[in-house]
Amino acid sequence: MPKFAANLSMMFQEVPFLDRFGAAAQAGFSGVEFLFPYEHPAGEIAARLDEHGLTQALFNLPPGDFSKGERGIASLPGREAEFEKAVETALAYARALRCRTLHCMAGLLPDEAERGAREKLYVANLRKAARACAAEGVTLLVEPINTRDIPGYFLNYQAQGRRIIEAVGEANLKLQLDLYHCQVMEGDLARHIEAFLDIAAHIQIAGVPERHEPDVGEINYPYLFELLDRLGYQGWIGCEYRPRGRTEDGLGWFAPWRRKA
Repeated sequence: MPKFAANLSMMFQEVPFLDRFGAAAQAGFSGVEFLFPYEHPAGEIAARLDEHGLTQALFNLPPGDFSKGERGIASLPGREAEFEKAVETALAYARALRCRTLHCMAGLLPDEAERGAREKLYVANLRKAARACAAEGVTLLVEPINTRDIPGYFLNYQAQGRRIIEAVGEANLKLQLDLYHCQVMEGDLARHIEAFLDIAAHIQIAGVPERHEPDVGEINYPYLFELLDRLGYQGWIGCEYRPRGRTEDGLGWFAPWRRKA
């Protein structure tokens, strides 16, 4: 049976961030994820998780200067020391939130001619980060992201993700399989799930093309949820979508899997 984590960076924006934990629990979610926790003390977030009986399923390493368009620094030359500090910061939050899974954003590739050198750096940084995470019992993820939402993003296809994971060679480096991004870039989602579930430790969903609720758009998610069950997927499914209106009004799709609030 699928277990769903509400993405609090996108959902329940009707209330302030720290109040979204209670809103997610009231709506029936047992887990949450978000992009970045770093504007809030870890203790405050941990208290909300405990108060509402929620599991922190995932969050991202610090991505560089997000407000200026940076989308990760793992592949950026000259930022190695900053990246190591970002890993330390994320692991400190992971300990406080009892979160066992972190996502590392790759960064932007300004010139395709630089890909070879950037990939070597990316692999080296990921190897160090994965080893630091392993010491804490944490799984590190890489995620292919579509070029429509983030033009120039370094990692775009699931096969690229597998190649990077194999090059790094650390057992706790896995794939974040975002079915929204995969549909935009590659389609054929059922076959991609079958081909890449062996390395996937977290899945995310949203409707395509508008990134609204998963019951809106071109993807048959009930079919894919059944497929994931048949294949034995045990991880979280993160609901990383932008509600069309009030979050609760768009949760009809979630009713079959809702826990008692």
